[in-house]
Amino acid sequence: MEYARLLHKCRNAYIFGLGNKTYEHYNAVAKYIDKRLEELGATRVYEMGMGDDDANIEDDFITWKDGFWPAVCEFFGIESTGEDISMRQYKLEEFTDEVPDRVFTGEMARLHSLKTQRPPYDAKNPFLAKVVVNRELHKTGSDRSCMHIEFDIEGSKMRYEAGDHVAVYPINNSELVEKIGKLTKKDLDTIFTLVNIDEESSKKHPFPCPCTYRTALSHYVDITMNPRTHVLKELSEYASDPAEKEKLKLMASTTPEGKALYQQWVIDDNRNIVHILEDMPSCKPDLDHLCELLPRLQPRYYSISSSPKLYPNTVHITAVLVEYSTPTKRLNRGVATTWLKEKKPIAEGECPTVPIFIRKSQFRLPQKPQTPIIMVGPGTGLAPFRGFIQERSVSKKDGQTLGDTILFFGCRKKCEDYIYEEELTQYEKDNVIKLYCAFSRDQGQKVYVHHLMDQDADEIHRIIIEENGHLYICGDARHMANDVRNVMIKILQKSMDKQQATAYLKKMETQKRLSADVWS
Repeated sequence: MEYARLLHKCRNAYIFGLGNKTYEHYNAVAKYIDKRLEELGATRVYEMGMGDDDANIEDDFITWKDGFWPAVCEFFGIESTGEDISMRQYKLEEFTDEVPDRVFTGEMARLHSLKTQRPPYDAKNPFLAKVVVNRELHKTGSDRSCMHIEFDIEGSKMRYEAGDHVAVYPINNSELVEKIGKLTKKDLDTIFTLVNIDEESSKKHPFPCPCTYRTALSHYVDITMNPRTHVLKELSEYASDPAEKEKLKLMASTTPEGKALYQQWVIDDNRNIVHILEDMPSCKPDLDHLCELLPRLQPRYYSISSSPKLYPNTVHITAVLVEYSTPTKRLNRGVATTWLKEKKPIAEGECPTVPIFIRKSQFRLPQKPQTPIIMVGPGTGLAPFRGFIQERSVSKKDGQTLGDTILFFGCRKKCEDYIYEEELTQYEKDNVIKLYCAFSRDQGQKVYVHHLMDQDADEIHRIIIEENGHLYICGDARHMANDVRNVMIKILQKSMDKQQATAYLKKMETQKRLSADVWS
C-alpha cells in the first residue's frame, strides 16, 4: 500500500534501474515503475536509465547522469555550474595518543558478536562455525582444486533446508593488506574512525568504527575487485605525475577513448586497487579516503550441498578454488576460497572457525517425493542437487515411492574433476537417481549437459508434459542456463510450436515447476 501511495504522489519522474542482462527479467521493476507512473499522469523529465551489472553498471549510470542532470536543470529552471564537485561523505578522526575506551569494543564491532555468540544468527550476527571437514574433491592430475567443506552448526539453533544458501564472511589476504599500507605509507595499526558529515543520516559510519586500518582493510573493505570509475577519478587527485593523473581522469570519463582504456587497463587486465597503486607510483591517496571509496567486503554465498534429514548438525558446501594469472602476469586469488582453503581441521587439535549464517531460498524440492524431477547441474552446480538426492534417499529408506529423479551432471574429465563420483554411482545403484554425465573433454568433440538432454528428449518430454515434473537448473547463467532453456524449448516442440513452448516454460516458472539457481 505504501508503495502504491508513493507512485500516486509522484508527479515528475526520473528513474534509473539496476539489473543484470544475463537474467530474463532485466530491470523489470524499473520498467514497471516507469510505465505505471506514466499511466498515473506523471511527467517524464528524462528517459529511464538501466544499469547492467554484467558489464559496467557505474558507467551506465554516469552516462545516464550526463544527460539527466541538464534535462532536470532545464525543466526546473535551475542554473547548472557544469562542474563535478568531489565531496567527502565522512570526516576522519585518528587516535595517535590516548585511546578512548570505546575503541576496544569498536575495534571488533561486528566481529565482537563472534565472542558473545548469542542466537538468532544472521548477517549482522554470524555464527562462528567450526570447520570439521575440508577435503579435496578433484583427483590426482587435475590442475584445479574443489573443496568439500563441512561446518558444524550443533547448538546454534540454526535450521536449513536442502536448496538454501550459507553465507561465509571471508578475510582479505594479509599480503594485499600489507601492500596497501606500504603503498599509501600508512601505519596499519593506527586507530581511526570515519564519521558521516550528515549528522541526520542513519548511517553514522561506513563500517564499524573506531578500528585500525588493518582491521578495516582485512574485514570491511573489498580490495580485490576492479575499482569503479569514480574511484579512479578520486585517485587522480592524488597523482603527482601529470601523465598518470591524466590517464586516471581519462579512464574515469565517459568518452569513447576513456571507456575503451578503462575496459582494457582495469577490466581486461584485471587490476585491483593494489595493482593500480603499484602501476601508478606517483598516486599516494589518503588511506582513510581509500577506505571510504572502496566498496564493502560482502559475504560469499554458497549453495548448501547437504540435506538436514541426513546431516542436521552440519552444513556442507562445494567450492572451487579461484586462482588465475592476469594479463599483467599477476596471480589473482578468490578472497573466500583462498581463505577457506587454509581452514583445515587438525587431528586432536582445535578446529578452525568461520563466521556464517543461513539464507533461505525458493530453490525447493516438490512436497511429494512421488513428483518426478530433472536436475541439471554441471561442476559445482551439482551442490544443491547433492542435498536433493540425499533427501530423496531418506524418503526411499522410509518406504516412500520416488518419482523419477534424473540428474544431468557435467565436468571436464572423468578422471580429474568428477566430484562426488562414488556417492552418485552408489545412488544410481540404489535406484535413487538416473544419472547422465557429460565429460566435455574426454573425446575430440566437446559434449555438454544440454547435448545429453537433447539425446534424451523423449524421456524429458514425458516427465515434463505428461507427468507435470519439475526442472531445476544450477550453475553458469550466461552460457549453460541459456543452452538448457533453448534445448528445453526444442524438446517441448515435440507437442507444440516454438511460441507455445516458450510460454510453457514461463508458465512452469510461475508454477514453481522450473527453478534456477544461477550465477554469472
